Amino acid sequence: MLQTPKGGAGHGIALTDSRLMSIGTVLNVLRDEFPEVTISKIRFLESEGLIEPQRTPSGYRKFSPDDVERLAHVLRMQRDHYLPLKVIKEQLDALERGEAITLPSTGRPGDGEDGRTPEGGEGPTAARVGRDELLAAAGIESPELDEWESYGLIAPLPDGGYDAEAVTVAELVMELGRFGIEPRHLRAMKAAADREAGLVDQVVAPLRRHRNPQTRAHAQARAKELAGLTVKLHGALVQTALGVRLP
Repeated sequence: MLQTPKGGAGHGIALTDSRLMSIGTVLNVLRDEFPEVTISKIRFLESEGLIEPQRTPSGYRKFSPDDVERLAHVLRMQRDHYLPLKVIKEQLDALERGEAITLPSTGRPGDGEDGRTPEGGEGPTAARVGRDELLAAAGIESPELDEWESYGLIAPLPDGGYDAEAVTVAELVMELGRFGIEPRHLRAMKAAADREAGLVDQVVAPLRRHRNPQTRAHAQARAKELAGLTVKLHGALVQTALGVRLP
């Protein structure tokens, strides 16, 4: 049974404890398994009550190993089981009470009762968030979201909700705004992302059209792998162009 400590469980640890980590160090620890995690994402999970890091007298966050382990559990539940944060918090609270939990199928090969993806399965449905949840996560009003949508930075789904990744996009748009980069300036980034996505889609399209459901499931994994590589390449090219190196 999965066991995880409660966020903030290390509140009794002295702030001089060498095991405590800054948010930057936590980011580096998590990025091996979660390359797309950001500081904004960690702060957002804290604001939603998923973790409770300690604070120094100056207000800096300090994370214990238990906090980092809990963060990793939350990120895995999002990535592997497509659970919304409210459900994840309920699951973790149940674990802390000693209750057994049942996680949904990941939709990957081997999740069927016979060890195979169910016939006709197209993989899991991505987690979604409502408009109000997205506005709260980004800390913006509805007219601002409308503006972002007009630039193509965020697009609603047919049912009016949003892909959960829209939260990450919103957080990053807000972070860039702190430096005077306005949403209208980001249209070039969106166009570049669309071109990169088109390139990846060309590679995996034959797999997605395959009659074998396991092959179709493999297309999703291949797309994710290629997306990660394009993100790393894009980041490296930007750093090279600017003559800087990120930690």
